[in-house]
Amino acid sequence: MTNDDIQNLKQLLSTPKNIVIIPHKNPDGDAMGSTLGLYHYLKKRHHNVSAITPNDYPDFLKWMPGEREVLKYDSNAEKANELIEKAELIFTLDFNALDRIGDMEVPVKDSEAIKIMIDHHQQPEDYALIMYSDVTMSSTCEMVYNVIEMLGDSDQIEADIATCLYTGIMTDTGSFKFSCTTHRTHNIIGTLIEKGADNSEIHDNIYDTFSYNQLQLLGCALQNLIVLHEYKTAYITLSQEELDRFNFKKGDTEGFVNYGLALKGIVFSVIFIENQQDNIIKISLRSKNDFSVNEFARAHFNGGGHINAAGGRSELSLKATVEKFISILPSYKNVLNRK
Repeated sequence: MTNDDIQNLKQLLSTPKNIVIIPHKNPDGDAMGSTLGLYHYLKKRHHNVSAITPNDYPDFLKWMPGEREVLKYDSNAEKANELIEKAELIFTLDFNALDRIGDMEVPVKDSEAIKIMIDHHQQPEDYALIMYSDVTMSSTCEMVYNVIEMLGDSDQIEADIATCLYTGIMTDTGSFKFSCTTHRTHNIIGTLIEKGADNSEIHDNIYDTFSYNQLQLLGCALQNLIVLHEYKTAYITLSQEELDRFNFKKGDTEGFVNYGLALKGIVFSVIFIENQQDNIIKISLRSKNDFSVNEFARAHFNGGGHINAAGGRSELSLKATVEKFISILPSYKNVLNRK
């Protein structure tokens, strides 16, 4: 973010504005943490702020301060469209292309509001007047913290802001174990704890809220785990029948893909989840070291994301998708086996 961008943003925020904040569809911890963290900050600056998500999100995110004020576009499009139309500023958080917000894409594109992007995904689209894009960042929440700091408002961070930003940094760094976690990340986390973020409570709210059915579904996923030692790869499949058997709810498979990487010697882990309602296979990809799942997902499964964490989709059957995946691996054998 350039100094001119900061000065421009300072000027834009110098008087009360109608502001809308939007995360990506199917928002995760970083998307909701950055959205609500920025929401609380801008409210403290006396702006008229609305947070609008494209759709609903898992229950384990619904304890966050300010969550009850979030408007879900898929269930309240008329009101959301009015707010978007009246907005003077629109902050887009944790996504790099407007097609990541589903049905909100058209009204946001049509809006005359000034767009401000804060995001850490690769290859961002050029739709925002002010673009803070940095793929080296651990999370969008860390970037929101940086924006507040660059605006000279670090002293405005209080417990609600700190809690939301801590949540997103924690979830997007895998509880601070991913390589994107830097000394700067830890310094920010220390500051957020000082500002009132209760790290133990936040962790419990995110990770210790499994239902019985969710644990049973995890057991099923682990039973389905396949290891391809030749390619240092592990993958999991979950069919619609298996999801239905354990009363699947949005967010129940969060983190399942990481179990493959817990195996010694594995550098590439994938989960394939059947979604018969949308007639697609949802794919989550994770990796270690310098194997880019972002490039893999873009090249083969209509997706993308980060070097070590990405998503994709397939319109083939579950069986055919897995067969396609396995057929691709030989061309990556040397890269996957590189020391």
